[in-house]
Amino acid sequence: MRTIATVCTLLLVAKGAVAGEDAVLDIEGETFITKTAAPAHMENVDTIFSGWVFRTDETQALQLDDFDNPAFVFVDQALDQWDTAEGSAGKACSSCHEDVSEFEGLKAKLPRVENGELVTLTNLVNTCVTERMGAEEWSYSGSKMSGMTALIAHQSRGMAMDVKIDGDAAPHWELGKEIYYTRVGQLQMACANCHEDNYGNMIRADHLSQGQINGFPLYRLKNAKINTTHGRFKGCMKNIRATPYKEGSAEFKALELYVASRGNGLSVETPAVRN
Repeated sequence: MRTIATVCTLLLVAKGAVAGEDAVLDIEGETFITKTAAPAHMENVDTIFSGWVFRTDETQALQLDDFDNPAFVFVDQALDQWDTAEGSAGKACSSCHEDVSEFEGLKAKLPRVENGELVTLTNLVNTCVTERMGAEEWSYSGSKMSGMTALIAHQSRGMAMDVKIDGDAAPHWELGKEIYYTRVGQLQMACANCHEDNYGNMIRADHLSQGQINGFPLYRLKNAKINTTHGRFKGCMKNIRATPYKEGSAEFKALELYVASRGNGLSVETPAVRN
C-alpha cells in the first residue's frame, strides 16, 4: 500500500507547461511536426506532442544530428543485414527489394489490416524472412528485427503519421482503446493514467510524455539499444506490476494501432532518441 500511495503521489503533482513545448526539431534542414491538434477521435486531449519535447536539452540534441544519434550504429548494422543471405532460399532482403527507400511511407500507415488480420512492420519483415528466405523467424524485439524495422521505418522520417482506424481496422482499434483505458496490475493503472492524465508531470526525475510512438523503433539511453513498440508496452506493464501480453499478440498489435492513431499528424522520427 505504501508503494501504491507513493506512485499516486508522484502522479498527482499539478500539471505545468509541457517541457520543451516550444523547442524545434530540425534535422538536416527539415523541420518536424512535434506539436499539433489532436486527432478527432481523441476525447480528452486537444493537442498532441511528440515524446521529443519532454526530453532534456541534452537528449533532444542527440536527435538533431544523425552523426550524434546513437541509433544509427544499429541502423548501419541493419544495412549490412539487408545484403546478408540466409535461409534455405539463400536470399537477402536485397534479393527482392532493389533499395530500402522503396518503403518510404510504410511506417506512417502501420499497423494496417491485410487479409482480415492486423499486421505490424515486424509481421511484414518476418513474412519475408520465413516465406521468401526460408529462414527461422526473427525474435519480435531481437537485435536483428529492431535494427531492420528501424532502418525501414527511417525511410518515412518526416512524413506525418496517418494510420487508418475505420473499416476493417475498426474492431482492432476498439480493442486497443479498451486496453489503453483499462486499469490492470497490482497498481491498478491504465496507459491513460500516465500518458493522458499526467503527461508533463515529473516521475522518477523525468517528465511523463503522452506515450506517442511516432519515433519507434528508437534508441533509449536507459538500455543503450534500439527499443521496439511492443518491448516498451511490455516494460510499462511490468512497471505497474501487471502480467504483460506477449510481444506480437493480438492485444499488443491492437494497442499499437490505437496508440499510433493518437499520434496521427505528428512526424515520423524513427530512429528517435529517448531516455
